[in-house]
Amino acid sequence: MTATDPPPADQPLLEVVIPRDRAVFWMDARGQWHNQHGRFEHKRIIAHFNRSIRRDRDGYYVTQVRGDIRERVYFPYADTPLFVTRIIVSEPIQLVLNTGDTLDLDPAHLFTRSDQLYQRRDDELIKFSDRALQAISPYLEEIPDGMAIRVGDRLHPIPAR
Repeated sequence: MTATDPPPADQPLLEVVIPRDRAVFWMDARGQWHNQHGRFEHKRIIAHFNRSIRRDRDGYYVTQVRGDIRERVYFPYADTPLFVTRIIVSEPIQLVLNTGDTLDLDPAHLFTRSDQLYQRRDDELIKFSDRALQAISPYLEEIPDGMAIRVGDRLHPIPAR
């Protein structure tokens, strides 16, 4: 058995928890991962980190299994660790998150803050990446009080918060 092989099914995993203040990586306000050497650049590593994001009552963490150990690392992030990375034009419009999750665009839960677009999901904030913002821009319109999104034949104002 190598260090990355999963343990036998009957053997429980030892859980190791790394608190946020001891994490050696973090996420910036644009959803990019960093460590002491700089921004992560390897696409497969970035995708692995994004897919590994989970949340519990203590916050957001990434997890991985190495041998008979499950590591749970709570990590610092600026703003939010959840980002819309892709838009699927369908009925309804689908938002693909950096975690791989997909959810419906919900105009009632959109808002802007500091020139950024967000959608609220329960008590979580999901920020639109620059790329997703470009993809959704054909649906956005300026109105006298700010911005709105057109979905079908209906125009939904987007409040600023």
